[in-house]
Formats: sequence, C-alpha cells, structure tokens
Amino acid sequence: MTRYRLSGAVMTHPKRRAAAERLAQAAPPGGLRVVMDPDPAGKPSVLRTALCAWSAIDDGATHQLVVQDDMILSDTFFARARMAVEEMPDAALALFALWDSRNGAAVRFGALTGARWVTAVNEYFPCVAIILPREVAAGFVTFGRRHLDSSPDDILMNRYLRAHRIPAYVSVPSLAEHEDHGSISGNAFRGPRRSVCFLPSDIPGREDIRLSGPRVLPFFKHGVAQCAVRAGAPGDDPGHWLHLTCEQYLEGCGLRPGRPQPAIVQMAEASGPAAATGTWLTAFTMGLVQQRDGLRTTAPDDGTAPAPDPAVLAEALATVGPGGISHAQPEERIAELRAELSQITLAGIEAGRETANRLRTRPARPRTEAPLRVGVLGPTTPLTEHLVRGLSDAGHQVTPLDRRTVPEEPTTPGRPAGRPYDALLDLTGLAPHPPVPATGAAAGTGATSAGRGTSPPSLSSLTLKYPTASGQFRDVTVRVGDLYGPGCPHDTRIGRLVRDALRSHPLTVEDPAAPLRPLHVSDLVAALSAMLTTAPPDGTTGLAGAPVTAAELAAAVQTAVRPVPINEAPPTPPATPPRRTEEAPWPPAPPGWKPATELTYGLHTHAQWLAYEDIHLALDI
Repeated sequence: MTRYRLSGAVMTHPKRRAAAERLAQAAPPGGLRVVMDPDPAGKPSVLRTALCAWSAIDDGATHQLVVQDDMILSDTFFARARMAVEEMPDAALALFALWDSRNGAAVRFGALTGARWVTAVNEYFPCVAIILPREVAAGFVTFGRRHLDSSPDDILMNRYLRAHRIPAYVSVPSLAEHEDHGSISGNAFRGPRRSVCFLPSDIPGREDIRLSGPRVLPFFKHGVAQCAVRAGAPGDDPGHWLHLTCEQYLEGCGLRPGRPQPAIVQMAEASGPAAATGTWLTAFTMGLVQQRDGLRTTAPDDGTAPAPDPAVLAEALATVGPGGISHAQPEERIAELRAELSQITLAGIEAGRETANRLRTRPARPRTEAPLRVGVLGPTTPLTEHLVRGLSDAGHQVTPLDRRTVPEEPTTPGRPAGRPYDALLDLTGLAPHPPVPATGAAAGTGATSAGRGTSPPSLSSLTLKYPTASGQFRDVTVRVGDLYGPGCPHDTRIGRLVRDALRSHPLTVEDPAAPLRPLHVSDLVAALSAMLTTAPPDGTTGLAGAPVTAAELAAAVQTAVRPVPINEAPPTPPATPPRRTEEAPWPPAPPGWKPATELTYGLHTHAQWLAYEDIHLALDI
C-alpha cells in the first residue's frame, strides 16, 4: 500500500485530439484523461489549457501528472513516475529536458555522475511532462489565472516553484520525447525539439540518487557554446545566474582551449567549423567543471557508490552538438552530423578533465604584469554584476565599492597619493532615465512601441576616472548606445520589444526610420577593458554597434526571439510642428575597438536574461 496516488491528464487542442486520445489509450487504465483547450478558437495559449489540466486531478489523488499531446512516453514511464513520487513526494518533477537547455546541461552532469535526478536550474521548468503535488498544482492554477497573458507556462512555473521554495528535479534520462506534430503555440520556428537523453526502456529504480549544486552549466544553444554561472557564494539565492559564453568563462579561468584548434575540430568534415568548435568548447567546459569541482551525487540509501549508466551517458553526450545546431538545421541533416559531433564531444570532455588534473598539480603561471586595480562606484545591479565579472575575467582586479563617493585610502607605492586604484569605473550615471511612456502591452493593448526618436534610452553614459600625478582625476565620459543583453532591464527601447516577443505580443513600431545604436553588454565590457589599459585621449568617447532603424531592429527581434507580427502604428500628429534640431555627432570610438556581437545572437541572450532572471524582479506572486 502507498500513501500516494497519481492521476494524470493529456492536454490538447481539437486539432490534435486524435493524438491525445492515442496517448491516453496507451497509458494504464485510468492513468490519463484528455483535457481540451477551453477556448480553441482564441489566441493560442498553452497556459490556458494547462490550468484546466492541473484542475482535472482525480478525487483522492495526491499528485497530478500533466503531459502534452505530442509526447512519446518511455516503456517504464509510469513505473518510474510512481517510484519518484514515493521518493520525493513534496517535489515538482520534470520528466523531460530539451537538448539545448540549461536543465539539459544539468541532466548531462547527472549522466556523468550516475544520478537519476538533478536539481532544476534557473531557466524555464520543463512542463511538457510534469508531476506536481496536489497543493502545488492548485496554487499554480490560482497564480496562473492572474498571469494568463504575461509569460509562457514553463517560465511562470519556474517562477512559482522558486517563490514558494518547492523542490524541483529533472529526470535522468528523460522519460518522454517530443514527437513534433507541429506547434499550436508557435514554437515550430525553433527547429527540432528533442530530449537531452531519451531511452525508451530505461529500468526503474534508485530514484534516491540525486545531483544538486552545479555552479557552472555549459550548454550549446543557438550555435554558441554558452555558460550559465551561479552568482554569489554557495548558499546564496540559487536562482541568480550570470550569462556568459564558454569562451568568456574559460578565459576567466586563465584558459584558451582551441587556440590553435584541436585536431579533431580541424578534421571535422561534415559538420563545419562553427558546429565543431561550439561542440568542442561546450564539452571541454563540461569535462573541466566536472573534474575540477568534483561533482558528486547524494549517497543512495543502500550505501553503494553510483556509477554512470553507459547507455544513458552515451545518449546524453551524443545530443550536445545536435542541440546546438537544431535552430538552423532540419532533422535529417542533424542525424547525418550526430556521429561526428558525438566524437568531438567525447574528445572535448576528456581534454577538459585532463586540463583540470593538470591545473591541480601545476598552478597557473603568474602574470608577467600586475593586474590593473579597478574600483567600481555605484549601486549593485544585475548589470553591474555582469560588468564586474566581465572585467575580472579580462584580467583586471575589480573591487565593487557600492557607493557614490571617490574613496580616499592610504598611499599605495607606485600610485598617486591617496588613490589606491589605477582607475575608477563610475556607474552612477547608469541610473535610469524617466521610463519610455508605456503603450501597447504596457498600457493593456498587447503591443509595445519602438522607434520614438525623442525617447531617451534607459542607460546613457558612464565615466572612467583616471588618477593623475596631482592626486586629482581625469574623467572620460563614455556614451553608450542602446544597451542590451544580460543584466539590462525590460523598460528600454530594445528591452520592450524583446519582452513582448517573449510574450507572443505583436510589436508596434511607431517610427520605422527612427535610429538606434545597439550595444551589447559583452562589447561594453571589451571596450572598457581596452580603455582601462589605454586611456582614450579625448574627454568623451562613444560606444555602439552599427546603427539600425526601429524597423530593422523589430525584424531582428522576430528572428532572434519569436516571429510575432510587426505593426507600424501611424504617428499621432503633434499639436504644433516640432522644432527641427540637428543631432549631435556621435563621439569617436576608442582606438582599435570594434563591437563583435552579432545582433541576432545578442537579442537572443537578452531574451534569455529577461525570461529567466528579470522576471523574478518584475512579477508579483
């Protein structure tokens, strides 16, 4: 006898009712009931149907399982699901993770260590096959009804679970796989959406072996080897992460793998250099982190040391490369490249482990030059954290001062009297301007405006202070363009468009020809690092990428985030003709600096930041 009883629902739309009924019929008797979209003619909404599915829990059931209609369930799906509920009755359990996701990266670490479950990380919480305790499901229904048009269901689920401190785990391997009948909710543009690791005949048992606490998560997505790094010290808010590329993270560790490229990457014949390099960097970082950090699972109840399951591990590692190129390649082409990319992954894992062992016995070489000491003035914000991390990874010794006054400290040999820093980065100028007036979604109509030439960007300038021999400072004003990327808020001209695309709202461009100067956070870090080393001669310098129009930016958001409609709203004629003013010329850029971030990828990183981090600052519970 068990204290727990599981009921289940398949959520569907009338267009896919047959698929839902087949899935329900294949389940054990009474295991799944079909729950239909209550407004099938309305705007597509996964959340609307999900709330009905969560409410359809059987009388007397302690847990509810909700599965989407385009899933294939493993042969042992229900056996493992029931055993997991017995082992973790108070937890939310995701039975699927995508091959290019951060939760997928956590699953790969689980496969490497022999875990059966991994702690979910700050991303969306996968909701295509999920189990919730009855009380949690009821609470999410109440929460979701208040936010029906705000964010996708999986992002809201993560927000709800985190706010209420509900333990959340992801299965290793996945117990379900996407069948991809097409996406009612508009996700088909993402390409194939496969599991990080699906084994139809996975053997149930040992559900007590769990992995928690990875602080670095390498994943290959959108053609770029990326790295989510937990901010703060162990024990701090587990949902707070910095967004880097693997290359940035490794350089911050004093490493430059792939320079020159490993032979296995150079010899890649079918996949091409971009896919091979991204796969290699991701796998190298995985091997380094696993070996260096000594990732270990919880001790199982029987006291035996868990070992990786060879079949689970092989499948989890084989999806690193395919997941990273799935946004741009059809299923057939991905299958052709799988074997070659898998070999690159295995070689990268081994090279990362070897590097970790070598660093353990052979300390890194000391720097030939002392690092520049940089003080950072201003409040601690997500943007400040990304700038501090970026400058530290670039080799500077950065000290956040978290105040607005220039510090006076004892004389340091070799530095001007009373000035212990080689330079100060004054971020007090990054205080928000008055927000751009809300229209569209912000005003309740479901759209956001962009391209108002008279509206100031949310962030405008900062100051670099260089101490002089007299003990004073020489200030250089750094004008930034329309700043975007990790750490940047949603109430900027770019942020508003990205946020509405995330919500599947149309984008309204009031002045298609209005100019913007996009500047990604990583390009700002690179420019600041160069200016700290070599101060610009002029008192003002300007940082921005290539100018774009508001219409061009909206089109880029469609590609990078979601292909929502673009509306060009007719401008409201002013009461009096505006006075024509000439725009001041943009200051020169620092010598030798050029922005490197491609706009589409940069907008993709901004969308990730808003979806996984900024929502926790903006959404009420």
